[in-house]
Amino acid sequence: MKMDHQDHETHPISLRKLSDEAVVEIRNFIDRVLDQFDVHYAPEARRFYADRAAHNMLCPPSPATSDPPFRNSHA
Repeated sequence: MKMDHQDHETHPISLRKLSDEAVVEIRNFIDRVLDQFDVHYAPEARRFYADRAAHNMLCPPSPATSDPPFRNSHA
């Protein structure tokens, strides 16, 4: 499937044509910046996702103190 990279519906930012070498250099720079961002802010990101994961966990129901989980049917 060929994508039109200038289609403002799929790519709303208009970008200039670049040489292959320029694209690779810019891409490598962006990767390095993102890596540094991830390293620097890793604790904050872990807390963010851990907080949300805890809210999405299914908690087992609290056991009723007066009703044991298993009853002896022969009693």
